[in-house]
Amino acid sequence: MAPDSPSAPSLPPRAAQRPSSLSHHGVARLDPYAWLRDEHWQAVMRDPEVLDPEIRTHLEAENAYTEAILAPVAELRETLFEELKGRIPQRDDSVPEKDGPYAYFTRYEEGGQHPVICRRRLAGGPDEVLLDGNHEAVGKAFFELRACEHAPDHRHLAYAVDETGSEYCEVFFKDLETGAVLPERLRDASAALAWCNDSRSLLYVVLDENHRPWRVYRHRLKSDPAEDALVYEERDPGFFLSVGRTESRRFLTIDAHDHTTSETHLLDAESGEGPLMLVAARSPDLRYEVSHDAEGDRLLLRTNAGGAEDFKLVEAPVPSAEAPGDPSAWRDLLPHAPGRYRLSMLAFRAHLVLLERVEGLPRIAVHRLDAKNLETSAHAVAFEEAAYSLGLAPGFEYDSATLRFVYSSLTTPPRTYDYDMDSRERVLLKEQVVPSGHDPALYISERLMAPSHDGAEVPISLVYRRDLDLSQGAPVLLYGYGSYGMAIPAGFQPNRFSLIDWGFVYAIAHVRGGADKGWAWYREGKLAAKTNTFQDFVAAARFLEDRGTAAPGGTAIQGGSAGGLLVGAALNLAPELFKAAVAEVPFVDVLNTMCDDTLPLTPPEWPEWGNPITDKEAFERIASYSPYDNVTARDYPHILVTAGLTDPRVTYWEPAKWVAKLRALKTDENLLLLKTTMDAGHAGASGRFDKLKEVALVQAFLLLVLGKA
Repeated sequence: MAPDSPSAPSLPPRAAQRPSSLSHHGVARLDPYAWLRDEHWQAVMRDPEVLDPEIRTHLEAENAYTEAILAPVAELRETLFEELKGRIPQRDDSVPEKDGPYAYFTRYEEGGQHPVICRRRLAGGPDEVLLDGNHEAVGKAFFELRACEHAPDHRHLAYAVDETGSEYCEVFFKDLETGAVLPERLRDASAALAWCNDSRSLLYVVLDENHRPWRVYRHRLKSDPAEDALVYEERDPGFFLSVGRTESRRFLTIDAHDHTTSETHLLDAESGEGPLMLVAARSPDLRYEVSHDAEGDRLLLRTNAGGAEDFKLVEAPVPSAEAPGDPSAWRDLLPHAPGRYRLSMLAFRAHLVLLERVEGLPRIAVHRLDAKNLETSAHAVAFEEAAYSLGLAPGFEYDSATLRFVYSSLTTPPRTYDYDMDSRERVLLKEQVVPSGHDPALYISERLMAPSHDGAEVPISLVYRRDLDLSQGAPVLLYGYGSYGMAIPAGFQPNRFSLIDWGFVYAIAHVRGGADKGWAWYREGKLAAKTNTFQDFVAAARFLEDRGTAAPGGTAIQGGSAGGLLVGAALNLAPELFKAAVAEVPFVDVLNTMCDDTLPLTPPEWPEWGNPITDKEAFERIASYSPYDNVTARDYPHILVTAGLTDPRVTYWEPAKWVAKLRALKTDENLLLLKTTMDAGHAGASGRFDKLKEVALVQAFLLLVLGKA
């Protein structure tokens, strides 16, 4: 082992090499670890016990090796777990949200792992427990309540449960007057549920055998699900499917979209029956989001139509079954303003709220819908910290002048506010409590700009202790994601402070591929420009070392899912720059996955990465950066990799194959560990305390290999 690493008590597992030949565009490739993919992976997602015994043996050997290597820091892991646990309230209620005669909220009980869904009458009386997640989880290796929706008349509750981590859900119905769970079950569903106004019918989405949402059905309470009416079928395997409801409750929505194109159908919300009304037919790269203005009986659309890359707001007439919507009839209400990225919107009877990002920082813009000029009617809600996060909190009430939002920063715990959009007064309803104590004044938050390879300025958000001596630099944990236009908010995360209090600088690199600086920032980090994402990340790491923030050789990197791809690509680009890496459920076998159109997310992902099956250029481009395909005989830093056996997003064999290849080829003696959760999926363990044990494992690994343990 490396000098600062413990001696290995046993040899690491070595996966057998059984070359499997693959050929595309006349290029033959050998994949020596293809056998780690169970040919019955769809069945494994539904029942982990049916995993091929040989594969199970290998994964369990990797888990045992990881535990053996980390045995010397077992006490540290327990200490970290208790620290992490001490930062979250044992008993905690969300801020109640009014809906008619009730206010609904979520509670965590003392020692409870799962949420408890509650409500209270506004007229007074005791709190009512609608669903106790802790009770539902008894005896289950995995339990996650993925959706919970009460009917408009408050009589019934629909809730979606995942018991394997595969995100195949079963939907149950509970009578809230009698407490009885109805006998009907909706199986193989996603977590997308939408009640009709009649409180007797529900729209839901069914997943096919390849885990793709493809059909919307309407279920009527106390009827046989086999008789449910098919409302919509999506025939393009590259499109995701979801259901919802406009804020006005006038329409149900059926949304079909990939990463660049969207299409929405409306349905009368009273009973969910009647013809579908198409807002605008799908057209490549046309995106829109739909709200309904009840006073003007018009649609409000946030869209990129007409080249509005950072999105604009338009109005459109309500379509009919006979006359689908036509973008040529849309009228601009808020014109495109380059550099002002409009992320999302929320409609009220008299107001429209937009969440925007300008120069990488969020703000809330409030507009009056009765104004002659929507733009001049606006006022903004913003904050002064160098880096912070804002989020809208959609409620149940449309006819309201109260906006709820959540603010936090790298140093400030989340604060939930109610904001009067007329008087502009804000009321603090709740600040997240850190039971073990947290003083924001003890920490410093910074925002830096790192020049990338082509001169682009990459934002970096930092947080560290005010008393940290940076004269010789410090260990840095650099986090990144950089895909799908997802921005990484500079918000509060209590788990980070264990490492920060141990003397780490925590940094977020807001690399291209996310939309942190607008839609162009995303466009410049996808498809043919994807390598900008990886080069930005490496540039951020070099910048922190060059300016003395990071001690020489003191940088660790972390990313999950597509962020795991970022970590893997960065390790192949500049392994010498990093001391350690944590890749959580990493998307590292990109070329093989994008060449397999039977996998759940492959067709929907082609707009992000390219289609290597039909496009030789895309094939060659992906082959040039796919971490698994670019492992070579060289030194790598210490690496910890995690996986979930029932993960439908990044299948377990991707990290398993990557680790096997790294172990066979790397020339160093640094740690290489794989931890596969054998009864969970993409997000890991389902219980809030069980998740903290996973965090403690990662942090103990980092403290060990960076010489802090």
